[in-house]
Amino acid sequence: MTIADRIDTFLGAPAFGVVGASSNRHKYGNKVLRCYLQNQRRVMPVNPVAKEIEGLECVPSVTDLYNEVSSISIITPPQVTEKVVEQAIARGIKNIWMQPGSESPQAVAACERAGVNVIADGSCVLVVMGYHEH
Repeated sequence: MTIADRIDTFLGAPAFGVVGASSNRHKYGNKVLRCYLQNQRRVMPVNPVAKEIEGLECVPSVTDLYNEVSSISIITPPQVTEKVVEQAIARGIKNIWMQPGSESPQAVAACERAGVNVIADGSCVLVVMGYHEH
């Protein structure tokens, strides 16, 4: 698959998870969440401590996401990304987009071994979906 095909497949999901979602509007974990909202997508923030971000109920981990979530954006440090990918594969997530800076060669390899559609080439969901600051 080309990267465009991978992105189309990712964006075809009925609902999305944002792992590393943040209540700080200056952080990418918040901007990615708001990007999905701006594009009228169903999205669920994943944050181990927050109860709610941008008015949406948070879940503490990937394993707690609703069943409809088949694509996740990851905005975490690479070491955390590796753990998130393990959980996501076990949970049956089909599409994983590692935002620039969150990529890990081990996490990418784990996705490829598991047959997960992975985007980790430096593509940014904010650029692809046309995020704009309000």
